[in-house]
Amino acid sequence: MSRRKKARSETRMPLKLFIFFITVAIALFLGLFIYTNSIGDSVKDKGSKNEILVNVEKGSSTSSIGDLLKKKGIISSAAAFKIYTTFKRYDGTYQAGAYALSPSMSTEQISKALRTGKTNDITFTIPEGYTEYDIADKLAKIGIVNRDEFVNTLETAGFATEFPFLKNAQKGKHRLEGYLFPSTYTMPATSDYNFIITSMLKGYQNNFSHEDRTRAKKLGVDENKIIIIASIIEKEAAVDRDRDKVASVIYNRLKAKMPLQMDSTVQYVLSLDNNRKKDLSIDDTQIKSPYNTYTNKGLPPGPICCPGKASIHAALNPANTKYMYFILSDRLDDSMTFSEKYSQFLKDKDAYYNARDKKEGKKN
Repeated sequence: MSRRKKARSETRMPLKLFIFFITVAIALFLGLFIYTNSIGDSVKDKGSKNEILVNVEKGSSTSSIGDLLKKKGIISSAAAFKIYTTFKRYDGTYQAGAYALSPSMSTEQISKALRTGKTNDITFTIPEGYTEYDIADKLAKIGIVNRDEFVNTLETAGFATEFPFLKNAQKGKHRLEGYLFPSTYTMPATSDYNFIITSMLKGYQNNFSHEDRTRAKKLGVDENKIIIIASIIEKEAAVDRDRDKVASVIYNRLKAKMPLQMDSTVQYVLSLDNNRKKDLSIDDTQIKSPYNTYTNKGLPPGPICCPGKASIHAALNPANTKYMYFILSDRLDDSMTFSEKYSQFLKDKDAYYNARDKKEGKKN
């Protein structure tokens, strides 16, 4: 090989290496660009309707924010969030505050919310039949409250001056049980505990009218007793068409001075220790508690849950029947079978348990 050809060959080698490295760099950049954009568009749970409160403290790093979002269940990967933030040059732009975020939001939407520093309203739903402890658990799960602190506020704060209907409610730490109205609420994400509780009490106040109080008097009971009865109906009846008939059984037993013998009241006692059961034992029905309607005649001292409008309506408008008993139907569709005689109740009870055992594959 001539000296000139050798020189040309040596010149081409660095040029080829340069082109190779440039090509690799461009490919890596394009790959990172595509990957980063895919992170920006990624959603953990597109169908989620949950909003979760996230408190970003002042001085929080991108890594700590990513870890928090992952822990709250809003994003799938804290590392991917960090990569996206770094590539987009969002590091140091996230603002402290309380944000209502959802797993249905994309990474870019979450980043934009955190950069604006604008805190959100948060929306949550309290279902019918929740106890005050159930409510505390749900609000804690979505990050609105500290569970123990919220329960302490429920049990100790005074609301009777603002809400006169509480003056006749049971005394003690469960006095708000039954009056935290099941509904959907929207409020600032930074709302304090008193504001949250007051909103629910106003929900109840707006749904129990003067006409309802008049109707209660005609039935010979006060507003508090109506809510106690409604709370039992809420826990016993799963189907709307059965609610007024369950109400009639309660009134008929009260009139006959019979123990109500409602499983739901014993389940409430068990729930206070987080010990609800599928089926009660004989021993369970002998638990010592003023709420136990197997061992105590009359109504329990207070509601056993927060009833919805349908159950309150049923308590105010019981069906005109002579029914004294009910049991879940052997149709296994959550409806009830009602009876006037104990002998018929026993037959209905056997029919239900036989049908349930058959469905579950159990042998007699």
